[in-house]
Amino acid sequence: MQTDNRLFDDFVKFVNGAAGTVAGMARETEASARERAREWIGGLDFVSREEFDAVKAMAVAARDENDALAARIAALEAQLGGAAKPARAPKAPKADA
Repeated sequence: MQTDNRLFDDFVKFVNGAAGTVAGMARETEASARERAREWIGGLDFVSREEFDAVKAMAVAARDENDALAARIAALEAQLGGAAKPARAPKAPKADA
């Protein structure tokens, strides 16, 4: 059922226009906030996920290599039988008083 009430029609048009304006303002505000957040975060010393994963992989590889070298040293020491004495540091010359 349609009404011929012009005041009501004008009010509906006004509300629809205001809703569109508010929605546009909300989109602009969100875009502005996102841009400011990107600028703020970009100024900090954060690393990307790719960089973090690469460094993590290098650390794991270094740890594995360290464990392999420690096992190799232990095997070589076992071959020596532990009979070898540790090397002594050379004596420092005495200072004349």
